[in-house]
Amino acid sequence: MKKIQLFSISIMLLMSSFVCNAQTEKKETVAATRIEAYYFHNAARCVTCKTVESEAKADLENLYGSQVTFKSLNLEDDATKAIAKKLEVSGQTLLVVKGSKKVNLTNEGFMYARTNPKKFKSIIKEKVDAL
Repeated sequence: MKKIQLFSISIMLLMSSFVCNAQTEKKETVAATRIEAYYFHNAARCVTCKTVESEAKADLENLYGSQVTFKSLNLEDDATKAIAKKLEVSGQTLLVVKGSKKVNLTNEGFMYARTNPKKFKSIIKEKVDAL
């Protein structure tokens, strides 16, 4: 009887380890497939800085809906510093991230967000679709 109980417990432990591994792999896969956009900025902002943020956010929502998340983060907030360090950001930056891939759209944002928003939207689409 004791052998049967010991065998049953061993089987249950073995099966539970497989279930735990499967759940961990699923979480890692979801994180690697999620696309996130970050706009890092300072507290003092010009019109162009605000326009880059609003155009990027609107374009991403129009093109991808909830598939791409957008976060605007103030570099001067203590909570933001850890994310900025992780993504190796030190100044105003528009960054699209998927897993370990990063696409920096800062230059394009500052060049086209105010003067040619349609071109900026097409650049965003091109870069995000490539991810």
